[in-house]
Amino acid sequence: MEKVITALQDRKKSATRLTRNSKLFKTIISAIKDKKGEGIISLDLKKIDEAVSDYFVLCEAQSHIQIKAIANNIIDEVEKECGEKPWHVEHGDSWTLVDYVNIVVHVFQHEQRLFYNLESLWEDAPRTEH
Repeated sequence: MEKVITALQDRKKSATRLTRNSKLFKTIISAIKDKKGEGIISLDLKKIDEAVSDYFVLCEAQSHIQIKAIANNIIDEVEKECGEKPWHVEHGDSWTLVDYVNIVVHVFQHEQRLFYNLESLWEDAPRTEH
């Protein structure tokens, strides 16, 4: 967890604000769904001064193999559709983070998502289920 926090703090948000209608956002959600990610939500962090990005996208996978498949599909589809590569990727067996600066994607196994409970840490952020 400390590596993830450090990585997020070491970079700056882009001045360009994204919306849920942006091509990047839609491509990420589609890539998660393509690999059967579950419990997909997005947190709109734009109005929270301390936030490290405009959006957090969270989802669950049933295994470390599915986590890897979802993360790799996000990376591949975003590069293909949007021409962007992630600023940082933090791979793990039970949690992987894919950072596009303005959108940070967290792919968890269920137990890790419950343990870290990012939704409650950012409970002031408007939440959308996908």
